[in-house]
Amino acid sequence: MDTAKNRLPLPPRGNKLAPVHVLVRILRSRRFIAGCCALLLCGCSTFNRDWQRAAAQPAPPDSIAGRWEGRWVSEANGHSGDLRCLMTPATNDVYHARFRATYARVLKFGYTVPLAVQPHFDGWEFNGEANLGKLAGGIYYYEGRASLTNFTSTYRSKYDHGVFELARPK
Repeated sequence: MDTAKNRLPLPPRGNKLAPVHVLVRILRSRRFIAGCCALLLCGCSTFNRDWQRAAAQPAPPDSIAGRWEGRWVSEANGHSGDLRCLMTPATNDVYHARFRATYARVLKFGYTVPLAVQPHFDGWEFNGEANLGKLAGGIYYYEGRASLTNFTSTYRSKYDHGVFELARPK
């Protein structure tokens, strides 16, 4: 393959399009594309690795720690998608809920929410909040209940509200 034929001609000096030409070169660079792919996949691979490790251990008989999977549904706009969660105890009454959500079947988004957990009849109640950033809607508030087999939560933010319905994976 002759690389000289595949190159764009350089614009004349002083031409205002020169920065665009540089951008085109960068975007065509294999290193740039590989780097972007690596950045996009890093969070996913960490969650997936931890998900697989947790699968090797049975769900605890007296805790909500471990793996959960199901769906999320926005009651504001009807959007929905798959949802996975890894619950990890941080202290006696706080768990870190690491969520991995799918949006539009291909986009994945991960975040962690510290949840205050209290024992409740036939399970646990929890609540917490996390700032997911301005582009994702800012601060989200969560509250729900979990048993040994089911995990249900509502969420709300300034722009969205909905539910999570999860169960232990089979």
